Amino acid sequence: MFHQPVLKNRRTLLERAEKFISDVYFTDCNLRGRLYGESWPVETLASFLSPKRITFPEASKQNFAPYKIGDTFGPTWWTCWFKVTLNIPQSWRGKEVHLLWECDGEAMVWRHEQPVQGLTKEGEKTSYILSECLRDEEPHSVTLYVEMACNGLFGAGQGSMIAAPDPNRTFSVQKAELGVFNRDVQELLTDFEMLVDIVKELGEGEQRGFQALFTVNEMVNLCDPSDPSSFASARTLAHKFFSQKNGESQHTVHAMGHCHIDSAWLWPYEETIRKCGRSWVTVIRLMEKNPEFVFTCSQAQQFHWVKKWYPGLFSQIQHFVKKGQFVPVGGTWVEMDGNLPSGESMVRQFLEGQRFFYQEFGSYCKEFWLPDTFGYSAQLPQIMQGSGISHFLTQKLSWNLVNTFPHNTFFWEGINGSKVLTHFPPGNSYEMKGKVEDLIKTVKNNKDKGRANHSAALFGFGDGGGGPTQLMLDRLQRVQDTDGLPKVQMSTPDHLFSQLKAESDLLCTWTGELFLELHNGTYTTEAQIKRGNRQCETLLHDVEIASSLALCRGRTFPYPVEKLQELWRLLLLNQFHDVIPGSCIELVVEDALRYYEDIRRAGAKLLHDAFEGLGSKGNPPGVFNSLPWERQEVIVTQDAAGKTSLALVNVPSIGVSPVKSTQPTTPVSVTVQADGTVLMENGILQTVVNKDGTLASLRLVHANREAISDGCNGNQFVMFDDVPLFWDAWDVMDYHLQTRKPVLEVVKPVHVVSSDGLRSVVSLTLRISDKSTITQEIIMDAMCPYIKFNTEVKWAESHKFLKVEFPVRVHSSHATYEIQFGHLQRPTHRNTSWDWARFEVWGHKWADLSEHNFGVALLNDCKYGYSVHKNTMTLSLLRAPKSPDANADMGTHHFTYAIMPHSGSFQDSSVIQCAYNLNFPLRLIQSCPDTVAWSAFSVSHPAVILETIKQAEDRKESLVVRLYESHGSSVTVTLRTALHVREAWHCDLMERQDGTKPILITSDGIILQFSPFQIVSLLLVL
Repeated sequence: MFHQPVLKNRRTLLERAEKFISDVYFTDCNLRGRLYGESWPVETLASFLSPKRITFPEASKQNFAPYKIGDTFGPTWWTCWFKVTLNIPQSWRGKEVHLLWECDGEAMVWRHEQPVQGLTKEGEKTSYILSECLRDEEPHSVTLYVEMACNGLFGAGQGSMIAAPDPNRTFSVQKAELGVFNRDVQELLTDFEMLVDIVKELGEGEQRGFQALFTVNEMVNLCDPSDPSSFASARTLAHKFFSQKNGESQHTVHAMGHCHIDSAWLWPYEETIRKCGRSWVTVIRLMEKNPEFVFTCSQAQQFHWVKKWYPGLFSQIQHFVKKGQFVPVGGTWVEMDGNLPSGESMVRQFLEGQRFFYQEFGSYCKEFWLPDTFGYSAQLPQIMQGSGISHFLTQKLSWNLVNTFPHNTFFWEGINGSKVLTHFPPGNSYEMKGKVEDLIKTVKNNKDKGRANHSAALFGFGDGGGGPTQLMLDRLQRVQDTDGLPKVQMSTPDHLFSQLKAESDLLCTWTGELFLELHNGTYTTEAQIKRGNRQCETLLHDVEIASSLALCRGRTFPYPVEKLQELWRLLLLNQFHDVIPGSCIELVVEDALRYYEDIRRAGAKLLHDAFEGLGSKGNPPGVFNSLPWERQEVIVTQDAAGKTSLALVNVPSIGVSPVKSTQPTTPVSVTVQADGTVLMENGILQTVVNKDGTLASLRLVHANREAISDGCNGNQFVMFDDVPLFWDAWDVMDYHLQTRKPVLEVVKPVHVVSSDGLRSVVSLTLRISDKSTITQEIIMDAMCPYIKFNTEVKWAESHKFLKVEFPVRVHSSHATYEIQFGHLQRPTHRNTSWDWARFEVWGHKWADLSEHNFGVALLNDCKYGYSVHKNTMTLSLLRAPKSPDANADMGTHHFTYAIMPHSGSFQDSSVIQCAYNLNFPLRLIQSCPDTVAWSAFSVSHPAVILETIKQAEDRKESLVVRLYESHGSSVTVTLRTALHVREAWHCDLMERQDGTKPILITSDGIILQFSPFQIVSLLLVL
């Protein structure tokens, strides 16, 4: 027996003790090697390879061929099913018996036709417990199936985790055998690990650190690895140390099991379904053994998948939800991106998520859970509160590249004044392992030590799934109340936030957006996904409004409830925080684009059906306007023979009108000037277009103001080198700004395409490189206050960034950007590090730079990345990262942006309405319901926008209408409707009726009060 002497020099004692435990016990004395005693081969092992993910009943009927350990199979994304027959030796009675299974990929054990255990090396799960104590009455002959995915926990990257996957990678099983597990060895190892970690974290100079070291030394002297009977004495010493309790003032860590599973990232959606099954069935097994264990789990979509694919597992989850151990959190359909989805999309994330959780588990989520998203819109607090949520948890701002966020527990205030209690786990992780290091970090990193004495620690393997392990639970169990460490308790989010709320009087408030100073390339990467998202948001908006009007007009129209829910859920799924940002592999991009096509195809059919419900045969063609203001615009019409022509039409607010062309006050004119430039005018704007398509001048006629800065050109395409430090698809680094190069090579100079008084079009082509070109149509319409740029880019670059610039004659310290249901300002200067970190920012349909009484707005139909520095307005167009999608953005792109100079403020100049007009085109319908124009809804003040009209979720005879104040003002408005409304009620975003009395309906309509950026939802009973 080896006895470690007590040494006089403390540092030497520490070094010798650590070396003894790591080198001697783990290697020479082979304590870790004694985790498993006897072993026994499996009786038979056979396999079946499938290119598709198939169900267990289908797999079990296949022909399995003999498999030899070490044989390879694949390729990536295939599935290999194994049939394993076991015969447990009779001599193992009373022992804990495991199936040891080590493989390259992720695996799921099936027993009695049900999933029972997930296995993966990366998740530290390489065994399945056949019996904790083998009894005579238990079957000793067992048949199992193992479903193995040909991908790892993080996909199949080549060399780097985020590298594009290797499509030809092969996999193998390295071990498949039975073993006797020595639980006492595992317990002793855990004692040693926790004590040594205390020494490492607290240090030998600390009283408790040295006491831990001394305890370890005593345990070494008592413990003989060759004599398991000596383990009990050593463990008694450890137990005595761990049982020495804290004082009442010690910080409390609320430990919650977690398993962050990206709904798609380095693997496709279909593999996520199996990740959920593997991870959650393992969690259920842990709950059966550890009744105190609490597990938090977000994303209704993933629950929906499990319910469909693993109904038996879903029933077990429902059981443990009732017991309070399996806790659904978040309240959204997926953990969506916090910046790019529209306001209505964010509402639907909560509406679909909360309703699913209530229907399946009987309760709504109380906390918004978004730990891994790339920034958080300043309108989220109001949307949360309207969805029945008052608490928020994330940790992503700990990734800030420049500035350290100053709080861990605080109130977050949105742009309308709504506040939610917010917590960032101080450990800066959602996948801790229950180690001493995690607990110490949680206390040391807490930036609100004097204000909050409680914090969360989320433990479990994450991102690719996996979740908690028994070892993590054992670690935490030992140090629940150990002197020198924070108190640890298994907890729920509700309990954590209750404790934080009880001590919230001194908490600080953060007002405005939670901007992540990293991953700002995600505003631009995978442009086709961004375009699909915007277009599908627009389409579903129009389908719902048209269907609602058709329902009200005839009362026989079947509102497409189920189909709309299906399409919304597809759209919401693609808003997951690694899909809409473009930070995913090519396989996911292909899935996402296919889903957008499904939405477009089905949505077009629904829109056609709704238009038929609005019209009647024999009437003339009409125009449908889904926006809540009258529109006068140039549209393209088509006669019965298919011939197209232009018409200037007037269409009322949320209504229809026959196609009746009117004459503009001032026709559009186009003139080719002597120097080859082109002059375009429409009475509102006058612009001079250079041969290369840049704008030499852009004048607002009635104000006699020039918009383009002296000596500069607008509409200047510029290229940048774009080589991030690590996160290729995610990041744009500030140093890229030093590599600016204008696109100057003209392939086809500007020339007139058409001009007929209603619309003038000029076109040009530029060469970016030998492989990439830009072709653009510059369009000026009669009566239109902005110029459109219809753009086609053939893009075949590598690590390049394409933008377009407009240097404008405006001086302002701040620019304004549209966000969900409102807007916010950001600096145009870089005075501080906080300002500098916003060199690339996100916005939605418009950005505006204004000084008193004059400004310029930049509109777009599918872009999200902006930069306004000093007086230069820049729209980000295309990137070319190479990981995790090696072909990201390669191909042909189409998009439109517009420039709009204006007098007065952007609010008074209808910038917001014009951006809507650009994104929500007037739609031709085959038959018009009346020979005169007809309007269903209008709002008396332009500050308030009627955003949504839909059938109520649970009331077929009711509509939900959603409005918001867009100017940042307090205003009283009247909502007018041509529909017969019997009652009107306020409701929340979940469509739950608010108040005991209906709203008064006057002869003029419904009078409503709005505060700045307030969202108001109404339930209209028809």
